[in-house]
Formats: sequence, C-alpha cells, structure tokens
Amino acid sequence: MRYGQALRDEIAAQGTTPLIGVHDMYSASLAAPHYNGFFVSGFGFAASHYGLPDIGFIAWPDMVAFAERLRGAFPRHHLLVDIDDGYGDPEVACHVARRLERAGATGVILEDQKRPRRCGHADGKLLLPLEEYLEKLEAVLAARTDLLVVARTDATQEDDILRRAAALAATDADVVLVDGVRSVEAIRRIRTVLGDKPLLFNQIAGGKSPRLSLTELTALGVDAAIYSTPCLFAAHRAMQTALAELKFADGRLPDTGDGGEIGVKEATELLARNLGRSHRAHEAVPV
Repeated sequence: MRYGQALRDEIAAQGTTPLIGVHDMYSASLAAPHYNGFFVSGFGFAASHYGLPDIGFIAWPDMVAFAERLRGAFPRHHLLVDIDDGYGDPEVACHVARRLERAGATGVILEDQKRPRRCGHADGKLLLPLEEYLEKLEAVLAARTDLLVVARTDATQEDDILRRAAALAATDADVVLVDGVRSVEAIRRIRTVLGDKPLLFNQIAGGKSPRLSLTELTALGVDAAIYSTPCLFAAHRAMQTALAELKFADGRLPDTGDGGEIGVKEATELLARNLGRSHRAHEAVPV
C-alpha cells in the first residue's frame, strides 16, 4: 500500500495540492467530501484531544491512535501528520515514523525546533543546531519505506531561513516547509534556494503568513498547502453561536424540520458514510 507515493505523484502534478486540517473524526467526516487530503496539525490535535495550546503536550501514542482511526474510516484520503520535533531524540522520531507508516499514514512533518516547542506561527521558537536536526531527519528518512517526509524549519531570520532551507533541499526529504513565512517575497526567495525540491506552505487563520489562494500559490511555485485549522476555528465559532442561541431561547432546541439546522438524522447519515468507506477499503487503497 503506497500511500506516500500517491501523494508524491499528486504533488509532482501541476497545481498546488491542498491538505485540510482535521482535529477529530467528525471534522474529518465533514471535510472528506470536499478534499481528498487531510492534515493532522499539532495545533488542532492539542486543542481537541487535550484542550491545551500547541506547546509540546502531545504524546506520540495518542497521535498514532488518531491516525489509525482516520485511516480506517478514510482509506482513500492522503493523511499527512504533524509529528512536531519527533517527540524526542532521533530514536523516538524513527519509532514514531515507523508506527505511523504501519498505521497507514501518508506522510509526516518533522520540524527543527527544540523544547519547549511552540506553534509555528507563535513567537519564542527555539531551534536545534542545523547539524543536530539533519541527523534526526536523516535517521527518519532511513527508517521509512514509502512514507512521505516533509522537512520543516521554523527559522525566522532571513539568512537562517535560506541557509536551512537550502540544507533541507539537499537531503532526501520529499518536501520542504518553512513555517511562519511572512511575505510573498519571502516565498519567492525560498523557492529559489530549493531548486527542484517541492515546497509546502502552511496557512492558519490569524497566523503570520499571508492569506493566498491556491491559484496564487501555484504562481509562486508552491507545490502543496496545508490549512491547519479551518475546521477547528469554524467549530469554535458555530458552537459559540449555537450555545448562545440555546441560552437565549430558554433551552428550547432549534427546529430541524425546515432543513436549516443539523439534527440526529443528518449526523447519523454523515457517520454511516464512514462505515461504508471502511467496508470498501480494498477497492480504494493505492498500490
């Protein structure tokens, strides 16, 4: 089952491949009809699974278990998983990569931060020495079979960004991500130093990077884009609104008969489709 190669082929094709951030099985169920690629972001998973900010609380067995559940319900979708710094030293990072590959993950993103780590769009990030990160990255690359590996740098100073990006492009990593890039001009400069290596761009609402369409990203030479939190933030807004309306209505639930509200019927139908996909998995798996 060559999930990694399927995504490599799509990234190599014309255009920018979008991967949509999902934070739980329900958000993935809603995203599945619209996009064929998922991104499991550390921000969304920390918020959903722990109710905590993305500052290093994630335990790798929890992330592997989530990936296993996603793969069972969505056998056709690309599944790119954020593994932060690999959750420790190179041996742990390699173990996590192997476990995720066996679980059916398409790929992983490995960053060059050191602990205490931060969200890529937050201030106060600390970096590993480049040589130390490259040692970890090379170990993960040697440990994978088909798994797609994204090498990520969280550098913030232009000279360091370009130096690290060029070094990552010289490895066997499949894709390079510079997180928190702040301008279109910076994307152009990064694209130049990468040569033929595919470039991934991360967009998060309210983050440090510019808001760009897929058409604009393609014109900049960006090969793939991850959207970390559209489902999480939409759920945040919708739940706040629904609870405020319920309180205002003195606890009377909204009428679902007019088709404007979601009720048990719509939710059950959505989840039943996941069951159907898992039953047809043998028809959908790329080989």
